[in-house]
Amino acid sequence: MTYRYEQLDDDVSRVFLQPEFSLYSYHNAEHTSYVVRMAEEIARREQLDDASVTLVKTAALLHDIGYVGGSEGHEERSCAWAVQHLALYGYDEADIAHVCMMIRATKMPQSPTDLMSRIVCDADLAHLGSPDYKSSAERMYREYLASGRTRSTEAWLQQQIDFIASQSYHTESARQMFESQKQQHLAHLRVEAAATEAAEAGATATAKDTHRQDPMQMLRDAALVIAGVLMASVALKDFLVPNRFFDGGVTGLSLLVHELNHWSLGILIVVFNIPAIIAAYYSAGRRFATRMLVGVLLLGVSLEVLPSFPATGDKLLVAVFGGAFLGVGIGLVMRAGAALDGIEVLALYTLRRTSFTISEIILGINIILFTIAAFAFGVETALYSILTYFTASRCIDYVVEGLQAYTGVTIISSRSEAIKHILVNNLGRGITVYKGERGFLPGSYHVSSECDIIFTVITRLELRKLQNLISDVDPKAFVFASAIKDASGGIISRRHEH
Repeated sequence: MTYRYEQLDDDVSRVFLQPEFSLYSYHNAEHTSYVVRMAEEIARREQLDDASVTLVKTAALLHDIGYVGGSEGHEERSCAWAVQHLALYGYDEADIAHVCMMIRATKMPQSPTDLMSRIVCDADLAHLGSPDYKSSAERMYREYLASGRTRSTEAWLQQQIDFIASQSYHTESARQMFESQKQQHLAHLRVEAAATEAAEAGATATAKDTHRQDPMQMLRDAALVIAGVLMASVALKDFLVPNRFFDGGVTGLSLLVHELNHWSLGILIVVFNIPAIIAAYYSAGRRFATRMLVGVLLLGVSLEVLPSFPATGDKLLVAVFGGAFLGVGIGLVMRAGAALDGIEVLALYTLRRTSFTISEIILGINIILFTIAAFAFGVETALYSILTYFTASRCIDYVVEGLQAYTGVTIISSRSEAIKHILVNNLGRGITVYKGERGFLPGSYHVSSECDIIFTVITRLELRKLQNLISDVDPKAFVFASAIKDASGGIISRRHEH
């Protein structure tokens, strides 16, 4: 078989001169030429025959030509180009199929099935172990930033660290050529990421110190902490303790040990929260840890000195109102930028060392607590304690998020201009507009039209008003909303920073 590879190379070079490739600072003719050179060198080291080397070079030459239609699915477009044109350059059907297989293997995560595919995949990522890695990574960063595939330098660094750490070369030749240099690049990236994180932490600490110097804010925070501590003390001394009810988290653990051993509840709460305060110092900073320490100490003192006046013996009332008072108290302290229960801090600290989520860690701890309570004090007490915990959790959410809880709203409508005007001028909200397509309905899949997809953030109380306004403009508009746990910046109201 006589391949006209040189002619193919010249013609492909002209394809890379098309205006579409000017959008890519990395996936362009320069990258393709480098991959071809590396593919040939690896193939020679792996002792492939001349015909196989040419096929490997062909796959390397064409593997990114599909970028002319965008990054998503470019491998299939590259294969389509090969199927359409390679026969003109002396490639038969079996050769073309093999070239397509090698191109598809480069799709992330790579999936090579034979030696030639492994060579092309290794050549595509040879830059990771190249002395010129820094310049190629800079070009890729600019491309990813322009296309929205990364958000910032910090995010890019972490993406590169994660990718390089998980990447392995498929051939022994590539490992000998690139692996050592790749590990050096990985080490340098980790040092750079650590330095960036430290600089950000210093800037954040400076901003927080400036914020702390506001006397009125300090007074408001102090009032919230005192009110929260008093409400939590009432919940514990007048509702939960007299009826041997429990909560979740560190508070629940303290109540359980108190009932089993009759030790001082105030001292137990302080002692059991010390590990969380230490974890908070390393996870959330000195300011948060100091405030948490003050709040926990105040709670311990109030539990020791305040008198107990059992409010009721009705178990349902104890579960509902005891949980409500406790949740409101903890929520008020959280709004002041502190905490009375360190379970979430410990979960956050543990999250960095395990594969579990924060919710899973908290759930696991609470299951253990309530299970012990069931064995020690009966299933009924454990079930009422779960109700107490649920009530407290809901009240914490309500107090922290309040009526101003934010909701993200996405709107797709044929009358998007009128809706944008309403959002900005009637509701006074900022908007973000994505360019999209609408249509693709059953029975008319091929019918579609371009449209603006509108996204905005409103408060919970504004949702009904927004829905009514949109309905007046376009009753057929597609609107969906989702809760947002936290939001800041832009023109939305800012919450207290924890």
